[in-house]
Amino acid sequence: MNSLNIKMSSSGTLTNISAPAQLSVVAPEKKLAELTDNELIRACQQRRKGAIDLLLKRYHPLLSAMVRKRFPELSDISDVVQEAQIRVWRSIEKLRCAAAFKGWLNQIVTNLCYDELRRKVRDRDTLSLDETFESEDGTKLERYIADTSTQPDTDLHEKELSRALAEALGKIPPSFKEPILLREVEGLSYEEIAVVTNTELGTVKSRISRARTKIQHHMAKFLNDAA
Repeated sequence: MNSLNIKMSSSGTLTNISAPAQLSVVAPEKKLAELTDNELIRACQQRRKGAIDLLLKRYHPLLSAMVRKRFPELSDISDVVQEAQIRVWRSIEKLRCAAAFKGWLNQIVTNLCYDELRRKVRDRDTLSLDETFESEDGTKLERYIADTSTQPDTDLHEKELSRALAEALGKIPPSFKEPILLREVEGLSYEEIAVVTNTELGTVKSRISRARTKIQHHMAKFLNDAA
C-alpha cells in the first residue's frame, strides 16, 4: 500500500512531503466534429448534447435525396424532411447497429411515403349517388356510377397472388429484399439504389437479379397451379 511520508522540522514546519501514489488520467472526450459517423450515432444514443444536430446535418443531403425519390410530385420537401428528422430524433436509441443507420433512415422515409399514400386514400373525395348535377344546358341529371368492383373469383386470385408474393419475399435475405423492392415498387434506377443502400452498382444489379430468380423459384408452384 502506498504511503504518504511527512517530515517536520524542529520549528514545527513541514519540510518534506512525498506522495508516490499514482494518479489515473482520463483522456479528454473527443469533439463531436472529430467523431466518425458510427461514433456520432452512439453519441446520439447516449443523448450527448449537440450530437443529434450534427448527425442530421451530416445526413441532410442523403435524406433530401431519399425524400425526393419517394415524393417526386412535391416541389417543397421541407415538411417531409423535417418529419423524417423528428422520427430519427425520437427513435435513434432503438437502432441496434450504428452501421445500419443508412438503411434505417431509408426505411423511415419509405414509411412516410406509405403514410402519405394511406392519407390520400382516406382523403379521396366521394360522390353522393343521390346528388344531382346540371349539364351545360341547365338540365338536372342523376349520377350513374359504373360498377368497377372486381368479381369474386378475380378478387380471390389477387389475394392469393399477394399472399404468395409476400411469402416469397419473406424467404429471401434482407440484402436482396431491399434493392428489389426499391427497384420494382419504388421505381428507382440501379444507380439511385446504389446511393440509397450505399452499395456498389455491380452488387446492386447482382442482388436484384438473384432476388428475381429466388422469387420466381418460390412462386413456381403457385404460378403452375394458376396456369
